[in-house]
Amino acid sequence: MNHSFTIPLRSALGNLSPYSPGKPIRELQQELGLSDIIKLASNENPLGPSPKALEAIAHSLSDLHRYPDASTVQLRQALAAHHQMAPEQFIISNGGDELITLIAETFLEPEDEVIICSPSFSEYEFGAHLMGATVVPVPLSPSFKFDREAIVNAVTNRTRWLCLCSPNNPTGTFLPREDLRYILDALPKHVLVLLDAAYSPFAHESDYTDGLEFVRSGYPVIVLQTFSKLYGLAGLRVGYGVGHEMLVHQIAKVKEPFNVNTLAQIAATAALQDVEHVRLTLKSNHEGKLQLYHAFQQMGLPYVESTSNFLLVELGAAAKDIYESLMAHGIIVRYGGIWNLPGHLRISIGNIEENSVLIRAISDILACE
Repeated sequence: MNHSFTIPLRSALGNLSPYSPGKPIRELQQELGLSDIIKLASNENPLGPSPKALEAIAHSLSDLHRYPDASTVQLRQALAAHHQMAPEQFIISNGGDELITLIAETFLEPEDEVIICSPSFSEYEFGAHLMGATVVPVPLSPSFKFDREAIVNAVTNRTRWLCLCSPNNPTGTFLPREDLRYILDALPKHVLVLLDAAYSPFAHESDYTDGLEFVRSGYPVIVLQTFSKLYGLAGLRVGYGVGHEMLVHQIAKVKEPFNVNTLAQIAATAALQDVEHVRLTLKSNHEGKLQLYHAFQQMGLPYVESTSNFLLVELGAAAKDIYESLMAHGIIVRYGGIWNLPGHLRISIGNIEENSVLIRAISDILACE
């Protein structure tokens, strides 16, 4: 049967590209016939999920015939107590990605402008293009620092949304508190700011801010957070936004009623109480970061000092070949070409053993060049 469809598509789809995730472990196992794969591509928690979350899930399986709580009451109350804010200031989403899309659907019209620092997380651009808005990129400095003057100067009367990722993915650099304050004070009243602070638990610099202080002060800021990284719940897809009650109320209008499943809500609520898992995660990340710093210094590889759980390392013209060689060794990292950084790799910080295997592999590959 010949199907000659002429159904018109939205013009915005011409600007959309599907998100490119890290290669799944099982897919590489099948391709290479390897049993042992090390995945250092998606900034996941090498310690695994919160034990308290797993325990809570195990006790909740018999209730899966019931729909999830559409209002996510228990989780919002737990987050409110955790952050010392009001439950009405929280909106729970199916990962941080959904929150970005919800914000775009709530506030953007065609021909609006969205300012995005570059390179950064691609989903901000996806959200803008989804609604037919225009993306205005503002490059980071050569050392991947934020340029607050360039950001402010990019604002026009069509600007509706400013996306800031701090710590920034894929660079690991961050926007200092006073620079964020400067930007917020300089912005016109019609501009909404998304501060993606998904990696904030790993940032301990004295001049870092996760943005919540500015939400409390009444600025038009929505802070994005996630349970994927620190708590190891990436597979359950649960994130959240924090903002003024009025902004959260408007975003909730476009949210699907059962967007976050029951087990995700229960696991996230329990994980907030897992102080020991958080401590061990931060300790592991710190030790692994120092291990990789030392190794890259020994190999003479430039890298960006990171405030997150990944590193951006420069390998020059051989970066893609090294990426492919690592893949052949069963080690998955991210090639920087997707951020227009063809000479770089982004490497998630694994545990000590995973990092050691990676270091040996890179050293061997470089020795053969």
